Amino acid sequence: MSVRNASAIWSGGLKGGGGRMALGSGVWEGPYSFSTRFGDEPGTNPEELVAAAHAGCFSMALAAALDKAGFAPKSVATKAKAHLEILESGPTITRIELTTEASVPGIEEAVFQDLAAQAKANCPVSKALAGVDIQLKATLS
Repeated sequence: MSVRNASAIWSGGLKGGGGRMALGSGVWEGPYSFSTRFGDEPGTNPEELVAAAHAGCFSMALAAALDKAGFAPKSVATKAKAHLEILESGPTITRIELTTEASVPGIEEAVFQDLAAQAKANCPVSKALAGVDIQLKATLS
């Protein structure tokens, strides 16, 4: 069983404060703020990191599904857009759009679409985000 770690620290109030997030592996550390999350200030935010995790997880899940079905993918490139909306209950990730393009020799479109849907359902990050509307657009290159 794997356990992955990350950390965050925040100083000050919500709008005037700021923080730093770090991955436990040490490969990334950076600042975040109210303006990077809800405005246009350069920098990251939790939703961007969720989107990155989802794109990476889905790409691996699709590659695994393709391998298991006997297809050797040349590449799987995925982009994820996490939509943060202000609801009555507060800020909420309401939707994630996954857009993937894969190069898979010898696969039929219908088989590819079925495997992509399976990967979306079985990706651990998709499972963790079960309450979020996850949309998928998968194309073959």
